[in-house]
Amino acid sequence: MNELAHPHSTFQLLNQKIMKATKVLIALFTALLFILPTACAQDMSMEKDRKHTISADGTIEKPENPYYSNTDKTKLDVANSEWEKVLPEDVYAIGREANTERAFTGKYWNAAGLGTYYCAVCGNLLFRSDAKFASMCGWPSFFEQEDPESITFHDDNAYGMKRIETKCGRCDSHLGHIFDDGPEPTGKRYCINSIVLDFVPDDPNKKAW
Repeated sequence: MNELAHPHSTFQLLNQKIMKATKVLIALFTALLFILPTACAQDMSMEKDRKHTISADGTIEKPENPYYSNTDKTKLDVANSEWEKVLPEDVYAIGREANTERAFTGKYWNAAGLGTYYCAVCGNLLFRSDAKFASMCGWPSFFEQEDPESITFHDDNAYGMKRIETKCGRCDSHLGHIFDDGPEPTGKRYCINSIVLDFVPDDPNKKAW
């Protein structure tokens, strides 16, 4: 009876319900836009994990990559055309083409386990976990490299910025950048992409987190 007597009020109520439902759909769509890329990045990392195993002596084995070794320090001079054949797509994109993973999506950005980090391209030893710290920048951060020759530094003026690029000392692959805002004793922050890192835990029964 009231609805027949007040058609305008009924229309307003219906319109409010439609607007509320629309806001909910927009919120869900926005959430999906954030969640799906992150999930895809995690899936890619999981796929990469399945491609290698940790042997009894604590070294990583990657049968599909003949250049990979955690013990061989020989400098590599391999063409990108060859790297493209043996590397996962995400590792190649960052390591050989200097791309960058999205902040807070890498599997090691907030990892806290004890162990050793290696170059995912060639297996070169890069960092120990006790040099890792929580910088909250969205990428794994270290204040010191494990060996003076394990990482090299290069001027990077891309995108109108002056930065120092870090590269693997063995295979010359892009790792990330280094900044002067880290903790003591070095005051450095090695900002590294998770995708170009492999991790071997001190305890084989534990992961990086």
